[in-house]
Amino acid sequence: MINQSYPLYLASKSPRRRKLLKLIYPEIHVLDVETDEEFYENESPVNTVKRIATEKMDAALTKVKKGIILTADTIVVLDGHIIGKPKNEKDAFAILRKLSGRSHFVYTGICLQVTPQHKRITSYEKTKVVFRELSDEEIRAYITSGSPMDKAGAYGIQDDFGAVFVKKIVGCYYNVVGLPLTKTHLLLKEIVAYVG
Repeated sequence: MINQSYPLYLASKSPRRRKLLKLIYPEIHVLDVETDEEFYENESPVNTVKRIATEKMDAALTKVKKGIILTADTIVVLDGHIIGKPKNEKDAFAILRKLSGRSHFVYTGICLQVTPQHKRITSYEKTKVVFRELSDEEIRAYITSGSPMDKAGAYGIQDDFGAVFVKKIVGCYYNVVGLPLTKTHLLLKEIVAYVG
């Protein structure tokens, strides 16, 4: 467990990440951080999620004097192209139409740091997701619910309706939700061992 003199901070606006982290560490503090989350041309998905998680960490460090901080970033990748959150409903429709009947990959970058010691660990998780064929009516109904608008790839595997788009996954389910729990737990154990 976390050393009580080193509280655990989650620097994320995602309610899904908060809920997931609380499954394994009930006592967490939540920080809001602002970063651009830009995608760079020719940057690999792994480097993208690790870089953005690191940029979030740099922003979070200005708010915490002592503690363990966790940041993360999740992207969807189809045919080597990164798909972020939809800009609007039309964009959400186009994204879901592209994903229909296809396989894609979900990457989550994780960054952990203990401060003031500055011990930092950065890692990532990758999961393959296979969508079934979606009808235009299903996509429109899902968009009308508002659920896709704040999610990478315009869907949530944990949603009531988004869940039925997924035919199969290979890898960590929780990674697709937004935080790979086993990987996060092991990284936290490493950081906790460092502070003693």
